[in-house]
Amino acid sequence: MLVRDILKTKGSDTITISVDHHLADAVALLAKRRIGALPVLSSSGAIKGILSERDIVRALANNPQALADRIAQHMTEHVITCSPDFSVSDVMSIMTKGRFRHLPIVDGQRLVGIISIGDIVKAHIDEIIEDNKYMMSYIASA
Repeated sequence: MLVRDILKTKGSDTITISVDHHLADAVALLAKRRIGALPVLSSSGAIKGILSERDIVRALANNPQALADRIAQHMTEHVITCSPDFSVSDVMSIMTKGRFRHLPIVDGQRLVGIISIGDIVKAHIDEIIEDNKYMMSYIASA
């Protein structure tokens, strides 16, 4: 299974935020949308970073007044991305090695979606269930 298959099921709507917003804006958006990370975009739409719940917790632990800070001060700037053509197993490996739970998907330079570890686990389980059905059908017809 490929990332593009996950995006077909999940959809490619991606909630983003700009570098000029404050951490408080990001907290409100994460809570309202019930998501765990936001790709941070420049005014031209280029990915400048990603802001996760972990980044926010780290910022608040260092400074309880950090909600007034600009997102650019606390986002993760080095963003690892993948293309829609990556396999689920490739993405599982990338996320496990990097110890992060959200991965922006880019096609060329354009953001086309974001997937979470939950999306990956669901896709992997669905794939196992489908393989199991196939094997059971094969065994039953033999």
